[in-house]
Amino acid sequence: MMDRRSMLTGAVALAAMPAGLRAALPVPPGNRLAFDILRKGAKLGTHVINFESDGDLLTVRVAVELTYRFAGVTLYRYRHQAVERWRGDKVVGLETQTDDNGASYQVSARREGSLLMVQGAKGQRFAAPADALPATHWNRRELDGPWINTQDGRILRPRVAAQGVENIPVAGGAMLRARRFALTGDVQLDMFYDERQGWAGLSFVKGGAPIRYERLG
Repeated sequence: MMDRRSMLTGAVALAAMPAGLRAALPVPPGNRLAFDILRKGAKLGTHVINFESDGDLLTVRVAVELTYRFAGVTLYRYRHQAVERWRGDKVVGLETQTDDNGASYQVSARREGSLLMVQGAKGQRFAAPADALPATHWNRRELDGPWINTQDGRILRPRVAAQGVENIPVAGGAMLRARRFALTGDVQLDMFYDERQGWAGLSFVKGGAPIRYERLG
């Protein structure tokens, strides 16, 4: 749960943000989203998103860190960083770096006129579909069109089915009312968004084990 000080800080930050930006994008109170990444209930790592506004420009910084250990031995390590830039309700830039257990990837995108030009990890450069958004999950609108995979730059087209509202656990043992969306096809996972359209969590199965994001605060 969010304490009174955090709520006041978030309210001040939200009030300082331009009204058009507040209306266009689901920027959370406090300008931060953070999740623990859990595997079978044990913590694997964290996923943190910070939001910075400057006039009508919104910068979104994403940091994912996870490590899987078994019997004290590190079997898998993942680090991902992304910086999105939005002007109004349009993505104008994207830069990402990923270390996937030693394999490195970089993706960039830049708006040129009406087109968002994407440079993928394999060197290909192309114009993204007009309704494509980076797959950073904090923006509920990404479910309405194709995704730009922020690790390798590929275009993904998951099928999305709304599954109704349910209560999901968040840090501290509380429950959060959220709407679940089941994604299939290019992506196999469940995504959750709260009543303010803010990202509330996700879950999927990897190697036969359930992986779940638990929101902090």
